[in-house]
Amino acid sequence: MNKLKLLGVSMILGAALLGGCAADTGEEETAAADTGRYVFPDENQKHEGTWLIWPHSHTYGKSYAASLEPIWIQMAAALSGGEHVHIIAYDETLQRHIETVLEEQGADLDNVSFVIAQSDDVWVRDTGPMFVYDADKELKIADFGFDGWGGKMPYKKDDVIPAAVSDAAGIGRLDISSFVLEGGSFEIASDGTVLAARSSVISKNRNPDWTQAQAEEIMRQYLGAEKFIWLDGVTDEDITDGHIDGYARFYDDHTILTVSEDDFYQLYEGAREEDYETLTHAVNANGTPYDIIEVPLTKENAKGLDYKGSYLNYYLGNEVLLLPVYGDENDEAAAAQMQELYPDRTVVPIDVTALYKNGGMLHCVTQQQPY
Repeated sequence: MNKLKLLGVSMILGAALLGGCAADTGEEETAAADTGRYVFPDENQKHEGTWLIWPHSHTYGKSYAASLEPIWIQMAAALSGGEHVHIIAYDETLQRHIETVLEEQGADLDNVSFVIAQSDDVWVRDTGPMFVYDADKELKIADFGFDGWGGKMPYKKDDVIPAAVSDAAGIGRLDISSFVLEGGSFEIASDGTVLAARSSVISKNRNPDWTQAQAEEIMRQYLGAEKFIWLDGVTDEDITDGHIDGYARFYDDHTILTVSEDDFYQLYEGAREEDYETLTHAVNANGTPYDIIEVPLTKENAKGLDYKGSYLNYYLGNEVLLLPVYGDENDEAAAAQMQELYPDRTVVPIDVTALYKNGGMLHCVTQQQPY
């Protein structure tokens, strides 16, 4: 997520806002009773589908939902040509509306399915199901705790979304609710290297009673982590306390995408030189230094904001790459760079200005489901 100031977000929220299914056969497995180890699959692999939580008016009003819906329509339409799109709709009325607008936009409705579940907001990367494989390659939902990014936002409905998906899709659920972990707070490469910021995983705002060693053990067991690269991050400068997908992304197990050093300090207020050095001098699980690819920020501040837009928060579908753009001079260069990096995907630029004002971009509002 971006460096959206906590005060600014609170003011926005005060006005309007601040992100094939089967029968009910989901089963719960408690973390205490489970002794197995799980693996979070490489996000760059082709996958079965993508999960979205559709914007609604029940928490932050009609204007909020209306401002965001065009982004969701573009995402769903683009993704549906190459994978399933699983949409969490607040109620059946909203489902019918979604079906109508997607049909009008030419989406492949045969690849669209729904789960009816109430939610607080749209940030499915943080609030929705995280999919892992068990030792038998069976898909499970890792249901970590969610507390509204340290109690900053409403979260009671969001916290039970993984359980609702488990029930609706018939996928077993691992109850790991004693440990708070948002999907945007970690990156994990195919070799099991985890990139994370302490500020959004183990800090005064998240898991304050957990040590780093305890957090690492949880991630070893439930994500298949093998190695950790920790940035200090920043607390209380944005809602997420410095999610890592705002700093950097794994391109593969020996390459990291991030920004130039000058731009790094603009990602979050208070971003530190020590974190930049840690990131750019890190080594992977095999001890090999990472290749670093720099992705630009926007040339100008994003519309209506006092900071620049980031292109790092893209989402990789099976046939498309959803790229956040801002109507900025650097949009075209970023799209060309991503097309070169991912030649087997079609880059789909989506103007995220309305979403960015509320704290996130495309990676924040999508979650992949593996085959």
